[in-house]
Amino acid sequence: MFKRRRSVDDFAEEIKAHLELEADELESGGASEDEARRRARAEFGNAQAARERFYLRSRVEWLDHLARDIRFAFRQLRKNPGFSFAAIAVLALGIGACVAVFAFVDAALIRPLPYADPQRLVHVTESEMTSSKVNISYLDYLDWKRLNTVLSSMDVFTGWDALLSTATGTEPLPALRVSAGFFRTLGVAPVLGRDFHPGEDSLTGPNVVVISYGFWQRQFGGNNDAIGQTVKLSGAVHTVIGVLPKDFEFALGNSPEIWAALKPEDECEKHRDCHNLYAVGRLKPGVSVQTALANLQSIARQLEIQYPDTNRDRGASVMLLSKMIVGDIRPILLLLLSGAGLLLLIACVNVSSLLVVRAESRKRELAVRGALGASRGRLASQFITEGMMLVSGGVLPGLALAVGAMQILTHLISKEMIARMPFFEGLGANLHVLTFAAVLALLAAVVFSVTPILQSMSQDMRDGLTEGGRGSAGTLWRRIGGRLVVIELATTMVLLTGAGLLGKSLYQLLHVEIGFQVDHLATLHVRLPGAQFPGDPEQIAFTRRLLDRIESLPGVRAVGVTSVLPAYCGCNSDWVRIADRPFDGNHITVDERDVTAGFFRTLSTKLLAGRYFSDAEDASRPRVVVINHDFARKYFPGEDPVGKRIGDPTLSPESMKQIIGVVEDFREGALDDEQQPVVYYPFNQYASSGYEVIVRTSQEEHSILPALTAAIHQLNMDVGVEQGSTMADHINDSQTVYFHRSTAYLVAGFAALALILSAVGLYGVIAYSVSQRTREIGVRMALGAQRSSVHRMVLREAAWLAAAGIAIGVVCSVAFGELLRGLLFGVRAWDIPTLVTVAIVLGLLTLFASYIPAHRAASVNPVAALRAE
Repeated sequence: MFKRRRSVDDFAEEIKAHLELEADELESGGASEDEARRRARAEFGNAQAARERFYLRSRVEWLDHLARDIRFAFRQLRKNPGFSFAAIAVLALGIGACVAVFAFVDAALIRPLPYADPQRLVHVTESEMTSSKVNISYLDYLDWKRLNTVLSSMDVFTGWDALLSTATGTEPLPALRVSAGFFRTLGVAPVLGRDFHPGEDSLTGPNVVVISYGFWQRQFGGNNDAIGQTVKLSGAVHTVIGVLPKDFEFALGNSPEIWAALKPEDECEKHRDCHNLYAVGRLKPGVSVQTALANLQSIARQLEIQYPDTNRDRGASVMLLSKMIVGDIRPILLLLLSGAGLLLLIACVNVSSLLVVRAESRKRELAVRGALGASRGRLASQFITEGMMLVSGGVLPGLALAVGAMQILTHLISKEMIARMPFFEGLGANLHVLTFAAVLALLAAVVFSVTPILQSMSQDMRDGLTEGGRGSAGTLWRRIGGRLVVIELATTMVLLTGAGLLGKSLYQLLHVEIGFQVDHLATLHVRLPGAQFPGDPEQIAFTRRLLDRIESLPGVRAVGVTSVLPAYCGCNSDWVRIADRPFDGNHITVDERDVTAGFFRTLSTKLLAGRYFSDAEDASRPRVVVINHDFARKYFPGEDPVGKRIGDPTLSPESMKQIIGVVEDFREGALDDEQQPVVYYPFNQYASSGYEVIVRTSQEEHSILPALTAAIHQLNMDVGVEQGSTMADHINDSQTVYFHRSTAYLVAGFAALALILSAVGLYGVIAYSVSQRTREIGVRMALGAQRSSVHRMVLREAAWLAAAGIAIGVVCSVAFGELLRGLLFGVRAWDIPTLVTVAIVLGLLTLFASYIPAHRAASVNPVAALRAE
């Protein structure tokens, strides 16, 4: 067992010595020297086979072959640096794009929510005729919670404009008010302290809050004695009872830092027809979403019968909480992943084309190896090893590109967007992403291995030997390479068409008629602390002083207040009914806005009939409203609405209001929403502690924002001011525009890369085909063919490939456009100008990519070509 293992060289020397001794014996017996050596070798047998048996005796044969294949593959890649660099770069680009987009898909769609049993959490809303998902009222919530038999728990939440009082002033904070069992429904426990006890969300409950981990670190330095300390929020003192986990997130709440117990003290929560709450529930074990929906819909029907005035046509809607959170971005992420997948497909096709070309040039090598005894399996293992080496070289730079792209794309998302999509924070190469990259690498390795294997198996060994080093492409290469290019062009056309449709959609969105002058408008959000401004009189008095102060600033031309900024959302809806009209029980749903007298003058809107509000129209005066033209056109066709009265569905005396004016339509909802009827209420009759201030200036909008904030704080340091911006930025950075812009830009980026790769692929096919037909071209020119005819021959080949790719691409593009229908605005899925433009671009690409090979073919010297052959 301690015997030294003989090396291969020692064994070879022993064989040599044995043969020499045997030859000496035969020579001493009378044989000649040559005869003796011949007979000694014959008696010994195959010395090379003996050496191979000895070599393999202490080795694992397949592992030894693998090591040899790896060394040979490395030498091949090093021998052809141009091929190696091109293949690895193209592959890294495709893998990097795909992995980067998948990281976002994983964060939003695959990774489970950070709650206990997240698959049982549902988002519960009411529904009505105009919308399938609307907020629920507090009184309806109590009935749903009491009567349902499908939810183990149900809780509600709503936004809160909290103001944190500090030594340096007042700081607005994102906050939520939640019912007492909210965190238990989610299945989340504080890391420090406790959550809300039952009853702490009642009117008589104490002022207690749970804080986020970040707020705990920033405000209390991460000290455990934060529990029991107090913070002053909106003028009232609250006691801290718990700290949430560091990784806790709640996307529907815009990343709140304060969670307060929801007490039904708000005036809205005392009325069944005021809907300001969002609900989450936990399904009982074994209960499906469909079963829960059926149960809640039956409860909604009972409430509709019991409360016909407030709950008419009110239904229920139930969906998984995960789907609700990612509902807006799910189609966009899937679209981007499809685009990245198509780009990776083009990259793989390009590399496969390079491998086919390379395999053609190695036909003689493979034929010689086969003639020397290499089996097809042995040759196939070599191709598999080379494919794995190629993919390994592309995966690492591809992952590096993916990580860089993740960081860039994350930084492009605004803070407001991140607040609604916190799952995108901290993106990186986690286990899911690395597994996805490994799967892509494995699939690419299979493709890159199978391509040369199939080609080599379809060739005859004798052809490879008789062709010498010439490596003629023949019909096989033109067929394979041509089909690959057709796939590339068709895929590129799909991406280009998608980019064109999305780009045109973005253009239409940005040029939609807003209805007012957007330039020179500055905006900011104002929050009044409830303790100092508890009711309408205090809020109205301060707002009047605020508007007077701002109007006195240099450069201010007009100022107004609104409850919701224009071009933002179709939220804050209301039910109204027209007086002195037959009533069939159906109410009218309108967008509601509370505005000051200067609002319309600030926007420079056009008055179509009647008059605007006056500042004197407060709670002591008769109730009045202004409506937009869409309301007048739909419900007062052919008549003057000024002087008509509207009220709530019951026409209760306190709800009656007179229409005093009609204004021209302008965008109150999102840019891609249809124009809706809008009713404007005078702020002095419907005051609020939180509102938007809009200022029209004669100077650059950004420059006046600091002065506006300073002016407000000069009146009261406890008033919160945030979101200072311009109206143009507000529109351009809105969620609707952001989603359209990001998808258009990213798909356009994929399309541009695909266009470049397709040009390279087409050039490679035509150039290689021309180089392998040098003799044919030389013969043609020797027989009198003109350069122009050679040009046409090469361009004709490229044109047929382009025509086939474009024809297939048109069909696929129309189908792809149908999938994009939900993301398009003002553009049809089969937009003819876009398809024609993309086809022209690909046609020009064909001419560009094939011009140099065609010129080279036309410049062939017939004598030199024939001599070389």
